[in-house]
Amino acid sequence: MQDYNYVWANCFEITLELSCCKYPPTSELQKEWENNRESLLAFIEKVHIGVKGFVKDAVTGVGLDNATIAVAGIAHNITAGK
Repeated sequence: MQDYNYVWANCFEITLELSCCKYPPTSELQKEWENNRESLLAFIEKVHIGVKGFVKDAVTGVGLDNATIAVAGIAHNITAGK
């Protein structure tokens, strides 16, 4: 699902695994939170870095589907959704 959303919906999903244990015991959850709290919060703070908004025609103001957005110096173009 992550690949589909990235390619077709401009949605970047991630999976975070905080332990090598697939099902940690309840008694260990507080420790896992304490071990990873600062890293998780730092990651969440970075969520809104970048460009966001709507791509519209300069004259009509109509939204443009599949417009390619390129930034000089960044070798990764983004394609606008619908």
